[in-house]
Amino acid sequence: MKQGVWLAVFFSVLIWSGIEPKDPFTWFLEVLPALIGLLVLAVTKSRFPLTPLLYGLILLHCIILMVGGHYTYAEVPLFDWIRDWTGGDRNNYDKVGHFAQGFIPVIICRELILRKGLIFGQSWQCFFSICFCLAFSAFYELIEWWVALLSGEDAAAFLGTQGYVWDTQSDMAWALTGALIGWFTLKTLHDQQLRQLRANADKGQS
Repeated sequence: MKQGVWLAVFFSVLIWSGIEPKDPFTWFLEVLPALIGLLVLAVTKSRFPLTPLLYGLILLHCIILMVGGHYTYAEVPLFDWIRDWTGGDRNNYDKVGHFAQGFIPVIICRELILRKGLIFGQSWQCFFSICFCLAFSAFYELIEWWVALLSGEDAAAFLGTQGYVWDTQSDMAWALTGALIGWFTLKTLHDQQLRQLRANADKGQS
């Protein structure tokens, strides 16, 4: 995806998301990681460009965050319809977000490990990447807890538990599932793009 298209999609969804969000405080909390991600990508673009796959995945994750921020994770209309159609008792858009919290960071972690030569051996690379995603998910749950303690009732929409007693454990399980699926389904494509990235870098140096 071209940089201009990437930025156009990002800011279009960001602007839409910020127009009369359901809960402005929740919108800020949910969109903040996307804005931080944009800043990191801008700073590292020239000296450490990523694979097209990873740029696309990061954009997808940002969109998931912005949609959740606009409606709050418990009130995304499509997932209200799915809940009613399936006879469920909660809006499960938050589980999409937590699945992405593993599916996308596992490729971020994999790319850094392989390009920096941090860990050798595919089994150890896989093990560390998946453990990282699970640890990141657990840390995010701690952040939600801290925000709830500091802001009280204002954080209810941010937490999005919807009365589900096992929500925290379920969130981490979805992140773990996403990391496993992301690693094994995207590995081949990611390797192809990493080889192309190295070839382009070598060509630029010659």
